[in-house]
Amino acid sequence: MKGRFMNKNELIGAVASSAGVSKSQASDAVEAVFGSISSELSAGGEVRLVGFGTFMVANRKATTGRNPRTGEAIQIAASKQPKFRPGKSLKESVNK
Repeated sequence: MKGRFMNKNELIGAVASSAGVSKSQASDAVEAVFGSISSELSAGGEVRLVGFGTFMVANRKATTGRNPRTGEAIQIAASKQPKFRPGKSLKESVNK
């Protein structure tokens, strides 16, 4: 069974309806939130939203992998990955 998902336009519509603002204003607000989170993560910080969760950056070590076509060993470079850790309230609301 496939799960339901909400795309960005649906999120903007839900924010507009919930906050009683126009879709244009809601779009600006959603974009500002995403931009602020992205900027903070790019600067090496994290964003903690009490009850919702924490956005952070995790460092991945360089590893050796395999090319699935040839089986040849390849080096996978170290990288930074955005991560999200849900907060207690979010976990509880999902597990009702």
